[in-house]
Amino acid sequence: MSTDAIDLLIEDHRKIRGLFKEFQDAGADANRKGQIVDQILEALTVHTYVENECMYPETRRLCPDLNEAVLESYEEHHVADVLGFELAMMSPDDEHFEAKTMVLIEAVNHHIQEEENEWFPKVRAGLSRDQLQGLGAKLAELMKKAPRKPTAPRALKKAMDAVRA
Repeated sequence: MSTDAIDLLIEDHRKIRGLFKEFQDAGADANRKGQIVDQILEALTVHTYVENECMYPETRRLCPDLNEAVLESYEEHHVADVLGFELAMMSPDDEHFEAKTMVLIEAVNHHIQEEENEWFPKVRAGLSRDQLQGLGAKLAELMKKAPRKPTAPRALKKAMDAVRA
């Protein structure tokens, strides 16, 4: 498997989008939707954690022309973190559960599209293959240690740090 940082993140995006589709295809089964949201929240918690802790700071350092795009991405992560935290506290039977999940899906899909279409190509153009491989290795290692729930203390700290980044 490639350790190219962008390839790893795009693979994560693919998995997250797959979970979004599962949620949308789950029909009226609240229990099933709740299980899928748990998987979505775990995937997003890990993904936003590694991007905030590693990818974004390194992109700002190595590709300073992308600073504004990265700052916007931090804010988009913050929105996803807040929605994820709220969903983690809700029952799938709550009348707002599905609507809140759909808002999360829309926000994250927008974020993914911006990353993949706008700034990932610029990062790829600005960094060498070795830099992307090294960054990918750091991301892969961090993924193993990342918090898995939006309510985990390190996830909450990451969310707050992102606001101050």
